[in-house]
Amino acid sequence: MKRVILVVCDGLGRDWLGKGHTPFIDGCLRAGLRASDHRAVFPSVTRVSAASIATGCFPGSHGLYGNQVALMEQGRLVVSDVGLPGFVAHLREVTGRALRRRTMADRLAAAGLRQVAYSNVSAGAAYFLDPEHGGRVLHRSGSYGPGGVALQGADHLAISHDLDGDRAMTERFCTQVVPDDDIAVGILWLANPDLTLHHQAVGGPEHLEALRVVDTLAEKTLAAVERAREHADILVGLCSDHGHEAIGDSIHVGRWLASKGLADELEQGRIAVASQGTAGLIYATPDARAALLERLAGMAQEPWAGRILGVDELRALGLGGDEALAAAVDTARNARGIAGNRWLVADGEKAPEIGCGHHGGLGPDETRPFLVLMHPQVAPAVVGDATSLPDIAPTLLRFLGQACDGMEGRSLIG
Repeated sequence: MKRVILVVCDGLGRDWLGKGHTPFIDGCLRAGLRASDHRAVFPSVTRVSAASIATGCFPGSHGLYGNQVALMEQGRLVVSDVGLPGFVAHLREVTGRALRRRTMADRLAAAGLRQVAYSNVSAGAAYFLDPEHGGRVLHRSGSYGPGGVALQGADHLAISHDLDGDRAMTERFCTQVVPDDDIAVGILWLANPDLTLHHQAVGGPEHLEALRVVDTLAEKTLAAVERAREHADILVGLCSDHGHEAIGDSIHVGRWLASKGLADELEQGRIAVASQGTAGLIYATPDARAALLERLAGMAQEPWAGRILGVDELRALGLGGDEALAAAVDTARNARGIAGNRWLVADGEKAPEIGCGHHGGLGPDETRPFLVLMHPQVAPAVVGDATSLPDIAPTLLRFLGQACDGMEGRSLIG
């Protein structure tokens, strides 16, 4: 029986490894097949990352563009929060679909195999691992089995959204998923250190404690895998989805556009801004597109605008395919000039947390996740050329002997 266990340490940037905070993970990087130039997708946010890992494709192909997205509803652009528990159903209602590409869970179900995912991040990020309910997804907002049947009672994952919740989830994963040879793919997606960093200083004591806890949970999971290898052939993937950069200031891009004469277009839903943290996606209807594009040159001169991305640049980053997506802004370092300090694109819904970590853009600290593959027959080695999140699904499916046709990623094992 060939099986896969995938452990995702949300928000654990590669630059925080090898510094003594994560001794177990550091040892795994030396002992396994390590991707030395592993990269996040753009936007470098968890919900998009989950869909990219699930489908083996970049966002422009699988169709989930951000942590927030603008959808055309009743003739106007409306910004929605992808993380909400009901977003998948809402997306399907508005567009007629969830993701444009098949997920690993769908492919495995068609082959008579099972995927089980435990996740302690946002509901949207959890559910986009398996939006068509080919397998099981367990999340505190609601757990579901094949066909979308709700899991109740002891079958539900009733945990807290914090480090204790990560601990409880890992304990259950190690006792119920890792030893079960009827599960072809088991995914454990930890909320930390990402959750801690959104409220605490990068490099602060809380961040370092979160790294320590995540390291112990990875060690606990791999110990359970070693026991299960007595009766199964298991490939382990240990990875993250993005890193973090420190936030020094914030900017509300929609208000800036309104101040430049586009207030009516924003009010009427002809232009919309979807915050991604350290980046923002800017949408426009055909009749408002020219007016928006006229303002981008001025936007590029603002101290908070590090880089303005047009449609061609977005397409090159794997974010083409949405006709309403007109541009994006990747924020700059703030005026203090401190390395890693970035502007945050405020969404107007909640007060921005300055001095904490965030991500979503193209900064070096947020776009360098890590990936290591471990198997008794895989010798320690380094994959030197660039890899990215879409390479994970074809790698896991290839190990299981399953097809990965239509995926944009490539397998990292023979």
